[in-house]
Amino acid sequence: MAAIAFSAIANLSASSGPLKATSGANANKPATKANPLKPPVQGSIAVAFLISEGAVIIDFCGPWEVFQDVNIPGRQDAPFRLYTVAETTAPIRASGGMKIVPDYTLENAPVPKVIVIPAQSEPTEAVLEWIRKSTRNTDVTMSVCTGAFVLAKTGLLSGKAATTFHTAFNHFAMQFPDIHLKRGARFVEDANLATAGGLSSGIDLALRVVERYYGREIAQKAAYNMEYQGQGWTNPDSNQIYAIAPVSTAEHPLCPVCGMDVDPATAPKSVYKGKTYYFCTVGDKEIFDATPDKFVNADKKL
Repeated sequence: MAAIAFSAIANLSASSGPLKATSGANANKPATKANPLKPPVQGSIAVAFLISEGAVIIDFCGPWEVFQDVNIPGRQDAPFRLYTVAETTAPIRASGGMKIVPDYTLENAPVPKVIVIPAQSEPTEAVLEWIRKSTRNTDVTMSVCTGAFVLAKTGLLSGKAATTFHTAFNHFAMQFPDIHLKRGARFVEDANLATAGGLSSGIDLALRVVERYYGREIAQKAAYNMEYQGQGWTNPDSNQIYAIAPVSTAEHPLCPVCGMDVDPATAPKSVYKGKTYYFCTVGDKEIFDATPDKFVNADKKL
């Protein structure tokens, strides 16, 4: 996945009120249910960002910016306390090479009320167990992009609804057939679990979490101060453009594993039942070669 950097913006105070999310073209779109969460009377809501090698920047920096930009008039404490958690406090390299020193380890991290799980490297059993134990007491445990694979591997999503990055739909559905995959969802909420689509979808899910704690007006103000004009956080069905997978053709072949464009001149390839398939990476080719029928028939089965 191409690394996408998220530039931090200043925490500005706006002189005029934000535009309403339900105005204009969005007036007739379905709104999310209130489903409120109760913030503490005093103190801050602890938000743990679980990271490891390769953590995708926008997946966690986008939600981080949202939570840090929330302002509650008359409240002394910051609404959210943000920190990173990893297996160790050794520096990690996030997408694009950003070097990050985690704040806490799995053993000494403060007890979170919200967990954010971005796309990242393969989780260890220790990481999965930390998610399982911590989620017993969270208000929201949320994944962004292919962070859904990490959350799914805990078993917590079994029997529940979820979404993930659009190029990972088929792979996710095949790997976790007991999870109800919702294609075309900006985000999905199921009990105290929530999953966002790819990359920028995490910003919308974070704004949705802010709305559940503090109401729509506060969430709108945070979006306004960020100069964020996306409205996906008010409509979980706003990713419908991704509900239908693009079709691979001879002129414009797509990787059968991830669905992304490939260059036939340089891409790894395999021949199966007389047809040539091209792949984004050698890793995708190996996944396909192990069970080619699953990918060839994916559109029929899923």
